[in-house]
Amino acid sequence: MKTLSLPLTDAALVAACRQGNAAAQEQLYSRFAPKMLALCLRYMRHEFDAEDALARGFVKVFRCLHQFEGKGSLEGWVRRIMVHESLSILRRRESLTLSIEDCYTGHLAADLPAADVELQAADLLRLVQELPAGYRAVFNLCALEGYSHPEVAGLLGISEGTSKSQLSKARAVLQRQVAALHSSYSSSSYAHAHVA
Repeated sequence: MKTLSLPLTDAALVAACRQGNAAAQEQLYSRFAPKMLALCLRYMRHEFDAEDALARGFVKVFRCLHQFEGKGSLEGWVRRIMVHESLSILRRRESLTLSIEDCYTGHLAADLPAADVELQAADLLRLVQELPAGYRAVFNLCALEGYSHPEVAGLLGISEGTSKSQLSKARAVLQRQVAALHSSYSSSSYAHAHVA
């Protein structure tokens, strides 16, 4: 087996993987797995579901690598596969539609105070994971992945209006949760300062 110089360019890596080079396949996996697991975690409520999406996604990556034409970035192509696999698993495990009583009917995000607290990445991930599945999927697709509402509607089988509504409600819920975290950080800092 031929050894590989590290790191290979995307084109060389794809070519070596297409030839069945195990070292190239391992390099492709190692290059993208951490970022793709983080992506899958944003869609899934549980880590084992994210790991399942990652594993299934990489099976598709290697099986469909012959379809990668090199017109965009390899990372972007892998990312699209992971998004689709995450959505597929999400659809099977959680309902992407919300009943009326699930919907928050209070103030929208524009009416909420902005929290000036720096959240840790783990805190923000947890807040996104706690969103109802429909909100979580639309928020990830629109706000983090850059999909348009017509694209989201097509991916999720919902109307554009529903996509817009769920994004607005997801932002409102997240903003309320961030404000609540800010309040708890502020009161804990205040209590801590007065004890000392």
